[in-house]
Amino acid sequence: MVANTDTVHHAPPARAGARYYRLILILALLAAFGPLATDMYLPALPQIARDLRTSESAAQFSLSVFFIAVALSQMIYGPLSDRFGRRRPLLCGLALFALASVGCASAGSAGELIGWRVAMALGGAAGMVLSRAVVRDRFSGRESASAFSLLMIVMGAAPILAPIAGAQILPLGGWRGIFWVLLAVGVTAWLAVMFGLPESLPAERRSRLGVLSAVAGYWRLLGERRFLGYALVLGFNAGALFTYITCSPHVFIELNGVSPAGFSAFFGLNALGMLGAAALNRKLLHNHAPGRILGVVLAVVLLAGLALAVCAWTGLGGFPAMVAMLFLTLASGGMVGPNAIALALEPFGRAAGSAAALLGTLQFGMGGLAGALAGCFGTESAAPMGVTLAVCAAAAFASLRLAAGRARQA
Repeated sequence: MVANTDTVHHAPPARAGARYYRLILILALLAAFGPLATDMYLPALPQIARDLRTSESAAQFSLSVFFIAVALSQMIYGPLSDRFGRRRPLLCGLALFALASVGCASAGSAGELIGWRVAMALGGAAGMVLSRAVVRDRFSGRESASAFSLLMIVMGAAPILAPIAGAQILPLGGWRGIFWVLLAVGVTAWLAVMFGLPESLPAERRSRLGVLSAVAGYWRLLGERRFLGYALVLGFNAGALFTYITCSPHVFIELNGVSPAGFSAFFGLNALGMLGAAALNRKLLHNHAPGRILGVVLAVVLLAGLALAVCAWTGLGGFPAMVAMLFLTLASGGMVGPNAIALALEPFGRAAGSAAALLGTLQFGMGGLAGALAGCFGTESAAPMGVTLAVCAAAAFASLRLAAGRARQA
């Protein structure tokens, strides 16, 4: 796996037309498979436990196993797409996602549901990792960061709408109805790729390595200090987000008396903040380098994370102060993600699929681990959530030093 900068430049964002925005819309749909397949059925977990006559922890395990399967399966799609192009793995993955949605909707036991959720993760991971690879195929530098920012603006609607949609579907079609809706999403995405997404990696630019050799190249990628630094930035940023997803229902609803509808509103507000940050990032990229923006934003996130930990541990400022610091910490992800992804993938052309896959694996793996650790530290207060977010913010800032030091040497 050799770093290179082979890039096919299409219409840059500055002169983008309808074709560019159609591409971004399709890629955003593919990238949104993660939040759609997780956030949409969060309100249904208690009902799933009752209907399948199982414990709530078993129902929640269907969420945890999805994260784990997504993290691991992304490493398969990267080398496959570098070797055979982006479209074929995408179409196969989306077909599997649609089939698994039918399986989840028809599940008669917790074991069946968990098995089909694994299959859903294996299929959905294709869209999540290859959407990034397609952006890297077509753009580089600031154009790439700008495209990732626009991608996040469009897909930012997913975490806002998914839990709201799930809550609306529940009274009409129950928890099974949510998976029928996800089937429709999978079929729509398959049709969009089939008829609206041309192959972005032509045959002459594809990797000549066998898939097994390409997988071995992951170890070489981890040895790239610059790549590893930006990958860790993304991983710790995901750790903060997953900690919030794991802990916030209990902190908001049980500890602070927020209604389920109010919790959905707070959830949507934070997602809107990420959306706005991504839009601001796109404007800042006209005059500032992605690395400079990332450094300033991570410094802000570090300060907000430390303040959040103090608020959650001591109760200083009460619930409003904690919500404000949460918003600042999470919304900044709209600027961290696009810049870190663009900078991590910049040196890789032919190997963009593998590099994007490893990024996704580290994101979901580290994110899921952080969320699980925060949940293990107790539920008596908001302190575990606040402290874990602060640790993730500090680790992301330190990881940037690792990446920036290597970039300066280069």
